[in-house]
Amino acid sequence: DVQLVESGGGLAQPGGSLRLSCTASGFIFDDYTIGWFRQAPGKEREGVSCINSVLGETYYADSVKGRFTISADSTNNTVYLQMPSLKPEDTAVYYCAADLWTSAHTMGTNLNHDYWGQGTLVTVSS
Repeated sequence: DVQLVESGGGLAQPGGSLRLSCTASGFIFDDYTIGWFRQAPGKEREGVSCINSVLGETYYADSVKGRFTISADSTNNTVYLQMPSLKPEDTAVYYCAADLWTSAHTMGTNLNHDYWGQGTLVTVSS
């Protein structure tokens, strides 16, 4: 069975940092583009960052570009999202998703994906 398991969420102060992890199983990691999406209370889900590590492509939403960094480690089938300089508006449930071989930009700009994780809550508050 395909599984995407997120971890690393929690409470951070404004200006603080968190690192999210998404560990994949049940499919060939390098065949998939993997991304992070988030949904804040009362708002629609949105793409945050995606990576196709074989093509060397990444996508970042304008709201996180220059702050967040996505990376992939195919040796342990994990994608990371490093989130420094956190803002209260980054508060959301963060979901990991996977699509079979697509561009990072295409994945990040739509919400119809092959597989989803269960989500991890990130709260940025003082």
